[in-house]
Amino acid sequence: MNGPAEDYERAGFRRRLGFGHNVGVLVVDMCRAYFTTGSPLDLGDTRPIEANVRLVEAARRAAMPVLWSRVEFGTDPLASPGHVFYRKVGALSSFDHGNPLADWLPELTPSADDVVVSKVAASAFFGTALIDHVRRLELDTLVIGGVSTSGCVRATAVDACQHDVVPIVVDEACGDRTDEIHRANLFDLDAKYADVESLDAVLAVLDR
Repeated sequence: MNGPAEDYERAGFRRRLGFGHNVGVLVVDMCRAYFTTGSPLDLGDTRPIEANVRLVEAARRAAMPVLWSRVEFGTDPLASPGHVFYRKVGALSSFDHGNPLADWLPELTPSADDVVVSKVAASAFFGTALIDHVRRLELDTLVIGGVSTSGCVRATAVDACQHDVVPIVVDEACGDRTDEIHRANLFDLDAKYADVESLDAVLAVLDR
């Protein structure tokens, strides 16, 4: 009896897109809120931090662009374009302007030359200038790490695909509230929208 992967492949899913000619690294929402004890968004798993650090370091060694996103709501979040999202998920108050949980992690902080976008929705593309930066940099591939796999990473990878940019989602560089949710979303992304690859495999390409 075939497993799910074989069934998908027989139907034409899970084809490999591969890396293009111009690659950038996109770090999605790696903020304190997901890695601080007591935060409503705490994943209880710090492993994605090291993986994203290694991705950023590899990108800098290769002189590749590094792009960053984070959620930031204004003083009146319900008046922002993301008001339904904000009302649906109470934990998003962690990203109210001025909340320290919205700050970057000490190990993962953009440099002055990096692209940074603030957003009020799940996708780093929605309502931001991210695609304009991607086009300006002539990127055809985005290596994506961040949190959470089922939320902002998934939405961003799907939108990258819809903008005709290859998303390479790095397994160990993403995380979610449970491993089951993480795995299910990686499987679906790999089937339909992105290439999901291991950290070692991606680093080998970036270092080349």
